[in-house]
Amino acid sequence: MKKMTLLLLLVNCFSIDMLSAQIAPVTASSADIYQQLKKLNVLGSVLYIAAHPDDENNGLLPYLAKEKLYRTAYLSLTRGDGGQNLIGPEQGIELGMIRTHELMAARSIDGSEQYFTRAYEFGFSKSSEEALRVWDRVQVLADVVWMIRSLQPDIIIARFPPDARAGHGHHAASAIIANEAYIAAADSTKFTEQFKYGVKPWRAKRLVWNTFNFGRTNTISDNQLKMEVGAYNPLLGKSYGELGGEARSMHKSQAEGRPRRRGEVFEYFAHVAGDSAKTDIMEGVNTNWSRLTQKKEMTLVGSDGKETPIQLSSEADITYIQHAIQEIIDQYDFKQPDKSVPKLVQLYRRMYSKLPPGPWRIQKLKEVQEIIEHASGLFVEAFTQQETALKGDSVRVNFFVNKRSDVNATIRSMRFVGGQDTVVMQTTEKNKNYQYTRILVSDKGPEYTQPYWLRKTKTTDGMFTVDDQMDIGKAWSDPVFSVIFDIEVEGAHFQIQRPVMYKYVDAERGELYQPFIIVPHVEIYMGSTVILTNVKDEKGINRADSVLHVVYRSNFTEQNVVASLNIRQESVKPVFSREKRNFVKGQRQIVDIPISKVYNPAAAAQYMEATINIVPSNGRTLNFSDYFKSIRYNHIPNISYAFRDHVKMLKDEIKVRGKKVGFIPGSGDMMPEALKQMGYEIKELGDADITDDNLQQYDAIVTGVRAYNLNEWLTSKYDVMMRYVEKGGNLIVQYNRNQGGVAAPKIGPYPFQISTTRVTEEDAEVRFSIPDHPVLNFPNKINSTDFMNWVQERSTYQAEQVDGRYLSPLSMNDTGEKPSTGSLITATYGKGNFAYVSLVMFRQLPAGNAGAFKILANLIAMPKH
Repeated sequence: MKKMTLLLLLVNCFSIDMLSAQIAPVTASSADIYQQLKKLNVLGSVLYIAAHPDDENNGLLPYLAKEKLYRTAYLSLTRGDGGQNLIGPEQGIELGMIRTHELMAARSIDGSEQYFTRAYEFGFSKSSEEALRVWDRVQVLADVVWMIRSLQPDIIIARFPPDARAGHGHHAASAIIANEAYIAAADSTKFTEQFKYGVKPWRAKRLVWNTFNFGRTNTISDNQLKMEVGAYNPLLGKSYGELGGEARSMHKSQAEGRPRRRGEVFEYFAHVAGDSAKTDIMEGVNTNWSRLTQKKEMTLVGSDGKETPIQLSSEADITYIQHAIQEIIDQYDFKQPDKSVPKLVQLYRRMYSKLPPGPWRIQKLKEVQEIIEHASGLFVEAFTQQETALKGDSVRVNFFVNKRSDVNATIRSMRFVGGQDTVVMQTTEKNKNYQYTRILVSDKGPEYTQPYWLRKTKTTDGMFTVDDQMDIGKAWSDPVFSVIFDIEVEGAHFQIQRPVMYKYVDAERGELYQPFIIVPHVEIYMGSTVILTNVKDEKGINRADSVLHVVYRSNFTEQNVVASLNIRQESVKPVFSREKRNFVKGQRQIVDIPISKVYNPAAAAQYMEATINIVPSNGRTLNFSDYFKSIRYNHIPNISYAFRDHVKMLKDEIKVRGKKVGFIPGSGDMMPEALKQMGYEIKELGDADITDDNLQQYDAIVTGVRAYNLNEWLTSKYDVMMRYVEKGGNLIVQYNRNQGGVAAPKIGPYPFQISTTRVTEEDAEVRFSIPDHPVLNFPNKINSTDFMNWVQERSTYQAEQVDGRYLSPLSMNDTGEKPSTGSLITATYGKGNFAYVSLVMFRQLPAGNAGAFKILANLIAMPKH
């Protein structure tokens, strides 16, 4: 008799419920339950692969998941870290976390699952060669192979082709990796280290490319496989085009709001590898229960070490299961779903004893259990009324159960994952609340909450560092703490796992759930990301801030705590040592330190970090150097993460002219902070502030990134803005975009078009087309060194078809492309000046590039005429 260990953890770790555990507990309508029942009889799976959040086909995924009822998953190679952000100032890994949750929200709408590789989106790339060079090609391939072997999809769909038609390098690279992974996943000699985690080689039936017609690129043709996916689902009350529009609109940081499409929608597929198909992507795939028919005997070894001998699924067993499901569907009572529960329990028992180990066994058992929970009207949750705790704190957690049906159910026990059972043996009555309070001692796990891919420092530009193989692929970290409820339903035991959530009532939004998080005792950060130490005005007076602002925030309350604060550049310099200080939870303390006392301009390292050491009453010395930051938007759960905050010191001389600058916010760049560092008095301007009289007080007005896209009122203020320039003001407009279906904003005094042209090589040569242009000479002399060490890219959404009255002082291009002059254009208009700047100042200023500060100072100081 063959013995096999059942690796329940393997597939459970990829459960969509666990990956989206930060949202409110899921409930289901009677129509939802019926849809779930129909899905029980379908054993087909699809894996969709692309490069970024928002690359997925939001019309196709809900059709596959909710019409064809396949297990459907989207694997995004990156989290979209290098994109742009419409809704706030977050960039880099912070934007990646936002976009991760936006994808998870989209999947909760279309019924699919969400996964990622370890690849970091380092910015727009024009070639797959660059993408695969910056990413670790082998690691990304290994991650995709791991997901294929874990999910065992029947069909793999690539979103893009492996060439220029893909649009850019990341897209093409995702297709190249998909093709290589399709082959490697089936090869028992490739990535053999994965096999010890329970996966095995897997060959999908076929790999296809979901062709498209985007803008000027039409890759569809009549000889391709064609499917109509816009059907209307009366159980949902929506078409799949409507669901797709809703899912797509969750990509709010990318301005991806879309209409709910109705009517016919056709998708096309080109064959790439494996068996070809003519009428349907699942052609030739057995998607019913007979695919699991086996005639072997083996022993299942559970996580508790107990062995259960089973006769694996014979043809009779499989026929029984399939007929039992169909009988439940046929007899389903939409008014009383709970009538189906006894037969569902019988079905679960039969499936548990007869199905062979593997993804389908665990997936179908999971599906049946969820249907039993929903049909029984079970509402189960674990929550606390505090959002945060320190490691080691005792936290009051509420366990809540309500059975809203006539099903026989008993609460047998409850326990924290990793803890001891609390035996209850409570028989439940219909619609009666059962609430229990237990104390959780948060002494296990990490020191504080951190997304798993950020727990280790990223050592390359293209990859996150993840050591635990079982984490790879997950959309998000597992909950910090979870509770297992052992509930007996119609005589069968079910373990229902729920995350411990923070639940509260908001006066505007009502009852809300957020992640329960572990925070450090103290978090510490600097007042600015960049400090300019040598800013000179026209009189040679230094206008730079001479004080370093250090902020520490307490997450606990205690009096007379011994504390020390240190600043480190190359050496450690104490600010205060072993002083007794009072710490109050939620209170911030600001320490102002003269820069001259801690900063060494001659040191090789021009970064400064702050560290605070405390000795609380328990006598244990604790050291803190991280800022524990929270990102909050209404459309996604709160995000908390820690990072080592530092400030970059810039000793370069930066000359400035003028004193007062008006700023019109856009999509959240850090321009105001940069202007303040340069010594300007900043005033944020809104609609009511844009008047002829009010604008005359400003030496310059700067608009934020995409300000004209986000503030419709700017179009109506065009004449006022032009009169401001005409009377001697300088108007500096950072990049905007042309948005499909929306009239291009009127921005400059003379015509020009905003293109999609960009220069993505951050080290691309910058040529001075007009060397004597004021922007390159006054008050700062700009030379090639000012374009060294730029990050991610040079420019984006450049000006094209430019009126002859504009000047273009800069020329640049990516390797192999023609020079472009639209990264910076200026024009005199009356007594003042206008500039459109597609140079990515919004990335360079926070990165502390001195050249970007100098160019900004020169733009503000453009001479009056």
